[in-house]
Amino acid sequence: MGNIYLPLLTVTILLTSFTMISFGTIISVAVPSVMGEFGVGQDKAQLLATGFYVAMTISQLVSSWLINKISHYYTYLLSVILFSSASILGAMSEDYYLIVISRITQGISAGILLNQTYFSIVQAFPIERRATALILFTCSTISAMGAGPLIGGVAIEYVNWRYIFVAPLPLLFLAFIFGNIVMPKSKTSKTLTFDWLGMFFITLCLSSFLAAISDGQRQGWDSNYILSLFIISFLTALSFIYTQINRKNRLLDFRLFKNKVYFCGILITFCTSMGNFGAIYAVPIFAQIIQNLSPIDAGFMMFPASIVTLLCLPAISFYSNRIVSRDACIFGLLLFSLGLYPLVSADVNTPYLFMICFAAISRIGIGINNPFLGKVTISEIPPEQLQSAISVMNFFRILGTAIGTSIWVVVLERRASIHSTNLINTQTAANTTSTDTLAKLQFLLEIEGIRELQGLQLSLQFIGALIHKEALTLAYQDGFVLLLGIFIFAIIVSFAFGRR
Repeated sequence: MGNIYLPLLTVTILLTSFTMISFGTIISVAVPSVMGEFGVGQDKAQLLATGFYVAMTISQLVSSWLINKISHYYTYLLSVILFSSASILGAMSEDYYLIVISRITQGISAGILLNQTYFSIVQAFPIERRATALILFTCSTISAMGAGPLIGGVAIEYVNWRYIFVAPLPLLFLAFIFGNIVMPKSKTSKTLTFDWLGMFFITLCLSSFLAAISDGQRQGWDSNYILSLFIISFLTALSFIYTQINRKNRLLDFRLFKNKVYFCGILITFCTSMGNFGAIYAVPIFAQIIQNLSPIDAGFMMFPASIVTLLCLPAISFYSNRIVSRDACIFGLLLFSLGLYPLVSADVNTPYLFMICFAAISRIGIGINNPFLGKVTISEIPPEQLQSAISVMNFFRILGTAIGTSIWVVVLERRASIHSTNLINTQTAANTTSTDTLAKLQFLLEIEGIRELQGLQLSLQFIGALIHKEALTLAYQDGFVLLLGIFIFAIIVSFAFGRR
């Protein structure tokens, strides 16, 4: 195909990664709608996001084996077909858990495709142009992070929340056509073995952890059922690590962690994924539940941030070989923390424009950090180990996304319960603010002709709703503190890169 091959391959990769990431982030704006339609809490609704990411975490481990076994071409085509089928299933399903299954199936395909596209773009570009290639890949992912919630908001506002499952599919169809042209059909090995034991351990580990997180608030965190799930998750995690160190055929090459730069890069990748996608999940839900914004307004909140970041990326690309990667990573993480810090005190009165500006600062930070972090992390990896190194990096990137979202939801549920109890305990006869408010509400209701007893009941319900809203606001603020702490830790680790 000559000179057109590399640009067409790049477009295919960018379209695919954009669609996969947008399908991951699109669900955040739909969570309140799902909670209302199926009568589930945050602990169950988050399965639509965490189930997707956990499935991505596991399935991307199969990507390299599939590529070697059946080629890039058939791996790509079969994954796109499976993803599209799952999307249609999710759009048509009436049962909540069937929708969760469709999201998990989407995640399985997305994990394979994202790992395949990331490796393809690194493999296709020479070392001197690799930073530019990674910046292009970052453009795709960052724009998808902003476009996903916006597309979801438009679908919910003007059609129905179920359309979030099919809205980005036209782009994937276009990528599918290009993939038929550019994806190579050559196979590396027909006899390549696969570590099915390791796959069993990691699947059981993450599934048990996800089930424990999902049911912990309802079953009780100290119940035998939840403790058993955590024990199973812990033991299978140890078994997985043991098999990856001692078996010849392995899913992840943990020997790479002997390289200090690579180890620090993976740790930062894990932390930034926890904080970044935790914020992407949290902010649109906060905007709807706390600030009473419409789905489209909540979804739009992240979009200008992505546009601003994309405008900054050409400058980042220009200086990519002139800036010390460590300094760029630290600066990017500092910017994200700066954008996240005001959310620690955000409430119903925080102006919409301020929320957009905070999001923009954070997105610029991630846009600066990610390409330089990817570049420095694999900078000391030999070419023959590059595919294994990328697989490990993608594994921990997606694992951080799943765990970050899950832990954030747990913190939100727990802190909301604690704040609610504390606020209720302040509602006594000695609390003049509450008693005065109650009296004024009853007086206003009596003017409207509502009887005294009924007026008292309505007034108490109103105050109860205020307490619940305030408890949720405080819980969201605590959740943002957690995300901020994760990024501060990542900044500290970044100093270990040295002058690279």
